[in-house]
Amino acid sequence: MSVTLTGMMPSLWEVALLVDVTLDYNFNWVQIKNRRENDARSADDSWCGRRLLQSSCSHRLAGDIVTDFEIPHSQKGFKYFFNQITSFVQAYEVSDIVVGMEGTNGHARPLDQMVKDKGYILLNVNNLKFARFKEIFATPGKNDRMDARQIVTLMMMAPMMEQGKEVLQEVHNISEIETKLKRISRRRQQIVQEKVIVQNRMQADLQSICPGFLSMFAQVDSLYVLRFLSCRSDIRKLKRLRLSTIRKIPGIGKGHAKKLQRWQQEASFGSEVEWVGPMISEDAARLLSLKEKLAELEKQIEILVKQSRLASLLLSIPGFGTICAGTIAAEIGTINRFDSEAGLAIYLGMAPLDNSSGLYEGTKSPKQVNKHAKRAMMTALGHHIRKVAESKTYYEKKRDEGKKYNQALRSLGRHLTRVIWSMIKHNRNYQTRKEEPTRVA
Repeated sequence: MSVTLTGMMPSLWEVALLVDVTLDYNFNWVQIKNRRENDARSADDSWCGRRLLQSSCSHRLAGDIVTDFEIPHSQKGFKYFFNQITSFVQAYEVSDIVVGMEGTNGHARPLDQMVKDKGYILLNVNNLKFARFKEIFATPGKNDRMDARQIVTLMMMAPMMEQGKEVLQEVHNISEIETKLKRISRRRQQIVQEKVIVQNRMQADLQSICPGFLSMFAQVDSLYVLRFLSCRSDIRKLKRLRLSTIRKIPGIGKGHAKKLQRWQQEASFGSEVEWVGPMISEDAARLLSLKEKLAELEKQIEILVKQSRLASLLLSIPGFGTICAGTIAAEIGTINRFDSEAGLAIYLGMAPLDNSSGLYEGTKSPKQVNKHAKRAMMTALGHHIRKVAESKTYYEKKRDEGKKYNQALRSLGRHLTRVIWSMIKHNRNYQTRKEEPTRVA
């Protein structure tokens, strides 16, 4: 996940243009600094500020400030930004352009991708590590201008700092397939979360105004139940539906129709049914729509997983399904982001940090954990132990040592991460050890 700047940018101390982009919801400040021939006295600084939805430009020639300008978050503003960089490159005969950016792949979109398309070196600034840096090299105040200056200072000092690579992480190129997978898998997870919220809300409403419905229909998210609830805006009318009308609802056969008729005979409604009933109907229709969207996204993920070599490798691991393998591959992007399997384990959430004190023994999750990849890993590991005997034996061993379910799974996941690292590095599918035949005396 982190890289060594000295090795990646050997000419950083010779001729390089360092650009910092500090982004938040309201302000985007850009700091440009030129360092030439390893001489601090010949360094020229230019600070560039950018405010969203506002365009202005001012020039300052006093001291080390060369120019000060603001650009809108639009194509016109981006074009002006890159024109300014080009002018500095020509003026100072710069060989490398290094861009340090906060919030890459987030609020920085699409500027971060445009920077990569230009062929510039893009560094992501770790906000937590950068905060520690500012505590050591304190400033009189705190604003985006000062942060931009601090980041450029950090970028210049990084080659001499042992922990510089932890603060500035190079953003590698990710293939289009993994990029699509990441977008679609995250979209799917958001829809799943929305589905859970809507379903819980609908169940609570059914419990309050229609007692007995949930006990008769345990799986309230079944397609036939949702279609039945959404076919009338007034839930009281469902009690008077004829059998012929019920049978016309898609997915309802003789068995489901009889079950619904039994509910009609026993149905009773609470006092709030007049205004809560339409809410239930709307939620049922929304759940149907979300289910259709989930099915569509899962088909897209299945197609992309077949096209992704990284996802195909993960899919060869027993217990790793299409969704989990696709999500993990999408969040990893490229194995070149990581220096070792230990970094990959931290990123996947399989290497918790020690958090013990006195008689208390415990762990905590590192801040660098990717929650999407961790969720997919934990789900896949739960299926993995049911399919691989050796993994199940190791899991049971950890449970016997007193570890809880999630702790034992993470311990197994730590070992499996080493296997995944080797699989990707050697481009080999997962192989299960074959049991040696027992010898007959």
